[in-house]
Amino acid sequence: MSENQNVKHDDYALEPVPEKDRRGLFSMSMVMLGLTFFAASMWTGGTLGQGFKLWPDLFFVVIFGNLILGIYGAFLGYAASKTNLSTHILARYAFGVKGSKLPSFMLAFTQIGWFGVGLAMFAYPINRFTGIPILPLIIIGGIFMTATVVIGMKAIEWISTIAVPAIIILGTMSVGKAVIDTGGFNQLADIAPSNPLTVAVGVALVVGSFISAGTLTPDFVRFSKDKKTGVSATVIGFSFGNSLMILFGAIGAIATGFADISDVLAAQGLLGAGIALLALNVWTTNDNALYASGLGLANITGLKRKHLTIFAGTIGTIFSVFLYNNFVNWLTFLSVSLPPIGGIIIGDFFLRHKTEYKQPKDHEFKDINWSAIIAWVIAIAVSVISPKSGVLSIAPLNSIIAAAVGYAVIDKAMHKKKATK
Repeated sequence: MSENQNVKHDDYALEPVPEKDRRGLFSMSMVMLGLTFFAASMWTGGTLGQGFKLWPDLFFVVIFGNLILGIYGAFLGYAASKTNLSTHILARYAFGVKGSKLPSFMLAFTQIGWFGVGLAMFAYPINRFTGIPILPLIIIGGIFMTATVVIGMKAIEWISTIAVPAIIILGTMSVGKAVIDTGGFNQLADIAPSNPLTVAVGVALVVGSFISAGTLTPDFVRFSKDKKTGVSATVIGFSFGNSLMILFGAIGAIATGFADISDVLAAQGLLGAGIALLALNVWTTNDNALYASGLGLANITGLKRKHLTIFAGTIGTIFSVFLYNNFVNWLTFLSVSLPPIGGIIIGDFFLRHKTEYKQPKDHEFKDINWSAIIAWVIAIAVSVISPKSGVLSIAPLNSIIAAAVGYAVIDKAMHKKKATK
């Protein structure tokens, strides 16, 4: 196999995607919707459904949180569709070649975690419906999902095209049953929350539920044929797709009292009808998570993506049940540590380089850009000390802004200091 064929088979893990392999709006939208149409978002919606009245509180929290995700993803999508580079290669410009290995590790680690959570969410409903033990379901699911990702973006695109309409059907069935069982939409909207949450916590949960995927937007939209396609597909995925999934989960939780989507479907008598659709839905997002983790590990090691994908899939499968049982803590961790990575990439691409990057082969990369590392630490601190209420209470948003602006200011100051020596 020639060198070019090897690069193509590895889905251009460390190279720009060439024009002949770029895709249009429909294909990219299916991939991004396949990413955001995730049962775990329905689970997050279940938690929010127990914390807010349906109207207007819940709708405000969901729309505002996903607006943040959509704008954040759109900036990264623009950078990716202009350069056709993955998150991890973009990170080399901001963090340096060696410095980028740290965010790549963090992002790969979290995506392996999401893969594990998804496997358990795939296995538990099937176990409930069929009685097949959890362990073999997780192992079999892990093998098949990993095999799909080894093939690459073409397989992910194909499965997403099937799964996106399937999950819309399942969610619509669940919402319709919830409205009927509670006596109508007005009655559903009047149900008081059983575990009230503040708006700040609610928005942080929405953002935290998909901030890692938002940070990894370039891994997928780098295949876009142009900037408009990349940005549009990203906005469709996050602003529409993730909002829909959260609302599906929230309405089911309000009607049944259960936050876990498998419990909701069982209570509604839909577990049998929805089991295949739910499994297919989890499969698509797990494929995206594992694909992104393989790209991150490729940036760290320089090894082939497909081999690293098998390694990542194995680790995610082993720790699946543990991750499933610690899901809320996982969201909290993600909401604090990951947004600054994307913020720094945004600051470097838009503020420092004015949207113009040289090709990787022509760019002189630093080993470590300490401006990015310092900005990351500061942004995490900003997230941690964010107030619990008020306008400045959305910690993930604070950290993204702090990272982007902080990086640009620190990097300019450090370059000015060097110039005066």
